[in-house]
Amino acid sequence: MDFAASEASATTAPPALAIKILIAGGFGVGKTTLVGTISEIRPLHTEEFLSDRSIGIDDTSGVEGKVTTTVALDFGRITIREGLWLYLFGTPGQDRFWFMWDELAVGALGAVVLADTRRLQDCFPAVDYFEQRGIPFVVGVNCFDGARRYEVSKIRKALGIAPQIPIILCDVRERESVKEVLTTLVTYAVKGVPVDPHPVG
Repeated sequence: MDFAASEASATTAPPALAIKILIAGGFGVGKTTLVGTISEIRPLHTEEFLSDRSIGIDDTSGVEGKVTTTVALDFGRITIREGLWLYLFGTPGQDRFWFMWDELAVGALGAVVLADTRRLQDCFPAVDYFEQRGIPFVVGVNCFDGARRYEVSKIRKALGIAPQIPIILCDVRERESVKEVLTTLVTYAVKGVPVDPHPVG
């Protein structure tokens, strides 16, 4: 065995790197679906059925058909190349589980804040959270079937976020759409500049 060649290859190999991304937003906005759509491994879900105890505590208006809720986190993984992975952590959406966000946010490169234009106010706490902690984030507007479509400029104004923060219209059920959101986030978080996913010209 050529130990010199082995040592040389070991020193030239890029170090393994895991990039942590948070997926946040209100209850029922599609965080679990996003992680499941893009993850190359079977996602870890900590969903439980809604029970009578949640009546009057969890606001299910607009998502009355939802019967489960994430109580801890969703976890998925994407391999970018050998030795480079994206780890996705979906945060719980209800107020009573927000105490977990500080733990999940440790070491995160950035976050995707998912929004539903029918319940835009539900993503305000996530926007506030990442703004206050200086964590780079993008807004992914999950275009639900039957939901009214709005121009990005109007969504930005309603959210009151800075002009450099990217807003992407997406469908979290579609892999390519989710990939576009994550690519935009990583580029924005690393370079600190907005990215137009649909450049003109």
